[in-house]
Amino acid sequence: MESAMWSEKYRPATLAEMRNQVDVINRLKRFAETKAMPHCLFAGPPGSGKTTAALCLAHDLFGQRFMDAFMELNASDARGIDVIRTTVKEFARIATISEVPFKILVLDEADNMTADAQHALRRTMERYTDTCRFVLSCNYSGKIIEPLQSRCAIFRFIPLGEEDVAAYLKTVAEKEHVQLTEHGLRALTNASEGDLRKAINTLQGASSLGGSIDEKVVYEVVGKAKPGDVQELLEIATKGEFIKARERLRALLIQQGLSGKDILKQIHSEILRMPIPEKSKIELIDATGEIDYRLIQGADEEVQLSSLLARLALVASQKHSS
Repeated sequence: MESAMWSEKYRPATLAEMRNQVDVINRLKRFAETKAMPHCLFAGPPGSGKTTAALCLAHDLFGQRFMDAFMELNASDARGIDVIRTTVKEFARIATISEVPFKILVLDEADNMTADAQHALRRTMERYTDTCRFVLSCNYSGKIIEPLQSRCAIFRFIPLGEEDVAAYLKTVAEKEHVQLTEHGLRALTNASEGDLRKAINTLQGASSLGGSIDEKVVYEVVGKAKPGDVQELLEIATKGEFIKARERLRALLIQQGLSGKDILKQIHSEILRMPIPEKSKIELIDATGEIDYRLIQGADEEVQLSSLLARLALVASQKHSS
């Protein structure tokens, strides 16, 4: 029985197969054509193709046996200075036997490396430039020390557009003979927020339930409330029906087992779309930020979200009394 993760099964193998990040891919193709490249810093959100781009570049440079001249380390797991002095140094110092005069070492989530490890990496990069090129992949380039940034060509990866994500999901669904409805597809693209890996993994998870994949199935898999449920919750609160709104909130938290932090994030998005005065939106957004901080500190989800609903009801009552 096929058990491969679809995100790996359908990962592009070459730069030519990548459909997004056009400007970045064109620059990387030039490296593959000339068999020359600098150290690189790939910065962008999760699932935007950073690791895939590095793998495709290595494949185009070294051919089918590219893994002989390629290493990938997750810096979140190997974030200390000892790893830089041992594993990274050992790989970097040994010359490759391929026609390309260097190897490639990818450090995923490099922004999670300690400052000491980053400084040690800088020295390693300088010492073994002739035999190894480094690709630092991170979500936030600002967490990479300046001496490392200055030694790298920086590539900015942007979140994938909904059309790109939808097109890829349709292709995967067709190849896996999965029935994906239009509402299900829209829910997948919304829930993934430009993260293609997350979208494909969610599709695979939803397919395991059997039957057609629609909006309800998708939100059950991702553990989030349907946008319509959150909209209804806010509509009830803004009508001044606080007790009824609180009952709906309890249903989401207890019966559906949803995360209070996820519900708060969805409420935050919906507040921006609500037909209320700008001043009221500012007050409510400020309140969501305060409650988000309290939840991070360990406050009770039901109590904090109830207080937000109460504030919504107050805004509504002020609107009607004015």
